[in-house]
Amino acid sequence: MKDYQAENLNLLKNDIFEVCKRAGRDANEVKLVAVSKTFPVEDILTVFNAGQVDFGENKPQEMREKHEALKDKNINWHLIGHLQTNKVKYVADYVHLIHSVDSEHLAEEIQKQAEKREKVIDILVQVNTSDEDQKSGIEPVKAEKLCRYISTLNNIRLCGLMTIGKFTDDTNEIRENFKLLRKIFDELKTGFPAFKYLSMGMTSDYKIAIEEGANILRIGSAIFGKREYK
Repeated sequence: MKDYQAENLNLLKNDIFEVCKRAGRDANEVKLVAVSKTFPVEDILTVFNAGQVDFGENKPQEMREKHEALKDKNINWHLIGHLQTNKVKYVADYVHLIHSVDSEHLAEEIQKQAEKREKVIDILVQVNTSDEDQKSGIEPVKAEKLCRYISTLNNIRLCGLMTIGKFTDDTNEIRENFKLLRKIFDELKTGFPAFKYLSMGMTSDYKIAIEEGANILRIGSAIFGKREYK
C-alpha cells in the first residue's frame, strides 16, 4: 500500500480548498477526478480507500480492465482521453462521464450504444481552446453547432464542456484558454438544461482553472506520483 498517495490526496484537497477560498468559491462545488491512467489497480484502491470516488482514464480498454477488477467498488469512471468510435462499446455499460466528445460522428456512435443498452450516457464536448494541432477538440467557433446537434440525440445528456490548457510555461496563455472555455460555457448554458460542468485544469494548472471557474479538475501525478510511460 502506497500511503504517500493517500497523503497526496489529502494535501491536494486542502490546497483546492485554499485556492477556492482565495477565489471566493465553494470548494464543495469543485469535483476532483483522480487521473489513474497507467497506474495499477492497487494504486486506485489506495486512493479509493482514502475517500476518492471519481477516477479518470484515457484508454477504453485499460479503463474496462480496471472497472472489471474493481466492479465491487462504487467508483465513477470518467473517460478523459480521445475516444475512437470503435471503442465506445468498451465503456458504454458503466462510464459515468465522457469528457472528450468532439464530433457528430462520435456522438452518433455513443447514441447508438446507449440506445442499445436503453440508457442515457452523460458527456462533455471537448473544445480545443489552445489551437494546438496535436490536441483533440472541436474549434471554439463550432462548439455551439455541435452542442445543438448532440441535444437532439435522446440517449445522450450534454452536461457541459472540457478543454486542456496549452502545454506552455506561460500562465497567461493557459489562463486565456480557460477564459475562452468559460465564455463559451456562459453563452451556451441557458440553451442547454443539463449544462453544469466545466472540466479544465490538471496537475500543472488546476489553480488557474479554479480561478477561471472550473468545477471539474482532472489531476493525476499530484496524487499518484510521477507517471512512467512504457
